[in-house]
Parts: sequence; structure tokens; C-alpha cells
Amino acid sequence: MKNSLSLRHFLLALAVVAVWGTNFVVIKLALGQMPPLLFATLRFAVVVVPTVFFLPRPKVPWRNLAAYGLLIGVGQFGLLFIAMNGHISPGLASLVIQVQVFFTIGLAMRLAGEQLQRMQWLALALASAGIGIIVLHTDGSTTLLGLALILLAALAWAGGNIVAREAGRVNMVAYVVWSSLFAVPPLAALSLWVEGWDAVAAGLRGADAVVWAAVAWQAWGNSLFGYAAWGWLLARYPAATITPMALLVPLFGMGAAALWLGEGLPGWKLSAAALVMGGLALNLLWPKWRQWLRQRPVAN
Repeated sequence: MKNSLSLRHFLLALAVVAVWGTNFVVIKLALGQMPPLLFATLRFAVVVVPTVFFLPRPKVPWRNLAAYGLLIGVGQFGLLFIAMNGHISPGLASLVIQVQVFFTIGLAMRLAGEQLQRMQWLALALASAGIGIIVLHTDGSTTLLGLALILLAALAWAGGNIVAREAGRVNMVAYVVWSSLFAVPPLAALSLWVEGWDAVAAGLRGADAVVWAAVAWQAWGNSLFGYAAWGWLLARYPAATITPMALLVPLFGMGAAALWLGEGLPGWKLSAAALVMGGLALNLLWPKWRQWLRQRPVAN
């Protein structure tokens, strides 16, 4: 297994994180014309059909697939779309939801009865300081409700990560597709209950090419291409080589929001981004640095 990315594979990884980052702008464009829970329903429906007919079901219990589908479909994306429907800007959403890394670590350690290490506490403190700056600067584009919903979405994402880890080594694309079967019915029911028949009908009638392109981007780009390419890279390179690339997701998210939607980048937002991403980088890269320090020859 190689340790350094070839140029082609680096560009592939870059394409994946670019899709994941710019995805937040795509979501915002679609939510201008369609209710959030209806959009989430269509997103997962297009993931399932027709792909589910061509991929064998992963050899994991149905309850595992159901748990992942509910946590990611209803918990992560349902709450994310509601939050982005006027409660938080796309750039900040792409940044704040990355705290799922710390929620994942916390849940995993709680289940294993382990304690956070010193550097993990420092990384968490940095990210928390960044979130604190955002809390102090909530305005018309970002509210406390939106921030709370994104944090809950991040917690649901973390729960999904734990469930996926329990599934073991499976074809991740097939896993995502089959688990999405369990996301569509509750999302559809919630859409009809919360948003109402009239809003759902109006959303479907008024959906133009931009909305359907956003649905396709969500399903085929974000989910199928993203997971397939990422899994393919992880099968050929150590995780320590691939996973740091994910730190670029908020950069693409905030950059795309500024470029295409005119989202401002004041000093406080850049400071918050630096703290959150600094915490993520420290948490992700410290084990590799520590290993390098231990292996470095000591001068006599």
C-alpha cells in the first residue's frame, strides 16, 4: 500500500472534497424553491432508485441498515436542510457540521470506556472556541436555532459513523444505497406532516431544472460518486494519507458560498474557521506526528 498520493489520485481526492464542500451551495439553491424535508426525501429516493436493483445487499443485519438510514437520512440531512432553510448560511453550515469528528470520538470512547488524551482535549477546546465565536455573532443569516440544528445534525452523523463502523468492512456504496431505503419513508411522512400536502404539491409542481439538478448532485455526486471514490482511495492508501484531505471540505464550502452566493467572510468568521479547522487538523494529524516523533532517531 502506497503512502504518497499520485497526481491522478490526488486530483480524484480533491474532486471528492470539492463536491462535498460545494454541496452546501447546491442545497441552498434548491431550498429556495422546495421545502427542506421534501428535498431530503427526493435526495434519498434518487439514491435508492434505480441503484438498489444493481447492487447486492451488504451482509449486515437489517437493523444496522435501518439505524444508519434513520440517523443519516432523518437526523443528519433532515436537520441540515431545515437549518439551511433560512437559519444558517451555507458556508458556516459546511464548517460547523465538521464537529461530527469530535462527537464521533466522544461516542466511540464512551462505548469503549476510554478517556480523551491531552491533545484531543486541546483540539476540542480549539473547535469549541470557534463555535463560541459563531454564537457571539449570530445575525440574520445565522441564528441560534440554526446553529443548534447543525450541531444536532453533526451528532446524528456521528451516531451514523458508529453504526457504520459496527457494520465492518462492506461495500460503502451498497451500504449507503440500501440504508437509504429506511430514510425515504420517514422523511416523506415528516414532509407531509410538517410541511403539508399543499407545500409538497407546490414544491413538486414548481421544481425547475435547478432543483432537479440539485437532487441529482446530492444523490449521484455527493453520495454515489463521493463514497465510491473515497472508498476506492482508502482501499489503496493508508487512512492517514487520505483522511486529511477532508479538512478541505469547509474551505470549498465557505469559498463557494462567498463566490456564488456572495456570503461575506468577515474577520470573525475567518477566525472561527481557523479555530475549528485547527482543532480538526490537530485531532486528525497529531497521531501521525506523534508516530513520526517516536520513530525519529535521537541524536547522541
